[in-house]
Amino acid sequence: MMKGRMDYASAGVDLEKAERAKEGLRELLESTRDENTLSELGLFGGLYRVPGEVGEPVLVSSADGVGTKLKVAFLTGVHDTVGQDLVNHCVNDILVQGARPLFFLDYLATGEVAEGVVEEVVRGVALACRENRCALLGGETAQMPDFYGPGEYDLAGFIVGIVARAQILDGSRIQAGDALVALPSSGLHTNGYTLARKIVFDRAGLGVGDPFPGLDESVGAALLRIHRSYLPALQEELTWSGLTGLAHITGGGIPGNLPRVLPDGLGAVVRRGSWDVPPLFETLAELGEVEEGEMFRVFNMGVGMLATVRPDEADALVGRLRERGESAWIAGEVVEGAGVRLD
Repeated sequence: MMKGRMDYASAGVDLEKAERAKEGLRELLESTRDENTLSELGLFGGLYRVPGEVGEPVLVSSADGVGTKLKVAFLTGVHDTVGQDLVNHCVNDILVQGARPLFFLDYLATGEVAEGVVEEVVRGVALACRENRCALLGGETAQMPDFYGPGEYDLAGFIVGIVARAQILDGSRIQAGDALVALPSSGLHTNGYTLARKIVFDRAGLGVGDPFPGLDESVGAALLRIHRSYLPALQEELTWSGLTGLAHITGGGIPGNLPRVLPDGLGAVVRRGSWDVPPLFETLAELGEVEEGEMFRVFNMGVGMLATVRPDEADALVGRLRERGESAWIAGEVVEGAGVRLD
């Protein structure tokens, strides 16, 4: 039987370390403040003024995590990119309803992690918040050494955005004949990592420092490519009458996500030949002997966002996006029926 005086530190929770980490985060949070931020780090709740320039404002919220992509961060020792993944994913999830972000909260639960890891993770969160013009209003960091293994942590985020009620994108204006305009992903984003890790590490026997087959980057770098935000590309289009809907292509791929924004009685045809599937996905399919249908069901396959657009406006949208340096193309159309067919 253990004897002697016990305290929280001997049980695995270092309060002094937690306080040092909190102080290290203060500057990061301050860097994301804007004119509507009314609170500072340390209060029980974050305060944010609802902007007054939006007519009949509607708040849009979402919560998400990074999933088992965190396992790759643990293996590589690179911890700042997953924070960016988290924010960008949440930004995209409210963007598809026409909302721009107001503020963000993060939750970071850790086991026993090296000094500085918490700050590195939150540094990525703060960077993405600044890039998306979103205040990092606060969050929670919990030490849970009996729950997470040494060096492990979990990360979740909560976002609140705003949209004028008349400009909400709810899919109700989508019609048969609308074109599908695709924007590319930067990689796997934050989905499909359980399968991807099994293929790369278990089946192929590769390490994070090994070259990724067919790519000029390491396995770790390829798997940690940052989930991109589509706010910079699409924010000017959110109030455009030709835009009828947006679908963020996350877990479930195109077949699982595009139907979420389509009204009852409508489906879509996606022309598989309208883009070249990036080598990252082709290599995963080859190494894992994964059938094409399963690849499209699990991964985004190079398409991170789909916009439904009035057919006579689709070419104009593609042209505007390309003028801004964005890659975009017409990938199919909305049709009568149900589900998504890959042609």
